Amino acid sequence: MLSPQNRMRRSSEFTAVLRSGRRAGREALSVAYLAPSPEARESGTPPRVGFAVGRPVGNAVVRKRVQRRLRHLMRARLALLPAGSLLVVRAKPLSASLGYDTLAAQLDGAIAAAMRPRRNATRRRRGPDDPHAPEKTRDGGDLAES
Repeated sequence: MLSPQNRMRRSSEFTAVLRSGRRAGREALSVAYLAPSPEARESGTPPRVGFAVGRPVGNAVVRKRVQRRLRHLMRARLALLPAGSLLVVRAKPLSASLGYDTLAAQLDGAIAAAMRPRRNATRRRRGPDDPHAPEKTRDGGDLAES
């Protein structure tokens, strides 16, 4: 069981992680990781984890069992997360039929991949600053079409 200070409960936190966090997936689950802000890291806020186990996983009994397993697995892995970080673990239907050790291995791999720094990767920007966007004329058409 995760302690209350390590659980995410507000939908705004889930939304923030899923919109701007780094994602990694495996066959049975996927994770989204949001690195802590400098303020959160300095304040020593504990890392928080949220779980999303939807209906495709199974009925209510199966979903609750999967969620309890994931909570138990994450309790042992909280030390890996920096202070103030947010993590959302989303279970896929395969997670209901996997054994404990296999689920743990997939969770470890997904967390490691989501926390791994990108190499030479830049986020593509859309808009007027995007160097890869085709140039537009004043009437809205592409210069290449002219």
